[in-house]
Amino acid sequence: MAIRESSRDEKPLTRGWAGCLAVVGGFLAGAVVWTAGAGPGVRGGFEGERDLSLVYVELPLLLFGMPALALAVWALLTGVLRVKEGVGALVMVAVLALAAWAGMEWLDVRTAPFTPENRW
Repeated sequence: MAIRESSRDEKPLTRGWAGCLAVVGGFLAGAVVWTAGAGPGVRGGFEGERDLSLVYVELPLLLFGMPALALAVWALLTGVLRVKEGVGALVMVAVLALAAWAGMEWLDVRTAPFTPENRW
């Protein structure tokens, strides 16, 4: 029975799983941002007005854009820049938090006409 080196064999496996977790984290962040931010425009805040472009444009953009951003950042960090996985994970969390904040700000602007305090 041969003994294998665990450091060389385990590294690609953990990078693959970490990349998958980054994509899942991006998908979840996009879903949470859209659910929290697009509510007034989809439910119809003022006199039943609705903006269905929030469903057709912003929902796919957040659900597919955030995981694509996470995958691109993860590939850049681990593949090109060769940072350690712990540092890459911290940077990934920071990038997703920044993207979630930007998405919430964008949806606040888009749904402002549907909130009562911004009418007249």
